[in-house]
Amino acid sequence: MNAFELLKEDHKKVAEIFAKLEETTERAVKTREELFGRLQTELEAHAKVEEQIFYPAIKDAEETHEITLEAFEEHAVVKTLLEELASEPKETEEWSAKLKVLRENVEHHVEEEEGEMFKGARKVLSREQIETLGARMEAAKKEEKKAAAG
Repeated sequence: MNAFELLKEDHKKVAEIFAKLEETTERAVKTREELFGRLQTELEAHAKVEEQIFYPAIKDAEETHEITLEAFEEHAVVKTLLEELASEPKETEEWSAKLKVLRENVEHHVEEEEGEMFKGARKVLSREQIETLGARMEAAKKEEKKAAAG
């Protein structure tokens, strides 16, 4: 699987979890905890492979330098929100509001990544590099999820 397909697949999976979470109410604590756990695992594994494999491959190119630096900063915001959401009670309105902020941040990030970043990355990476990056990221994600589950 190439790098772009893998990342888009991740984005879709995260959007589906967000949609399910948004349907829950403050009374559905167990469901929220289970869905949030999945969301956190997906986002953390995704961010890690991007930061360690994908972004380094494109960050030095003029076409992708600025957007990659911005992406690292967006990841930092997402990680902070994830930490806060993980440690706060899931049955509050504040938790729901913070989840919405997280979703908005992730959606903005996805939009820029699939738009500007991918467009620039296609200019600086060969087909072979795109495939190699995809394979490396897929393997790293499997390891990351195994470690998170383990």
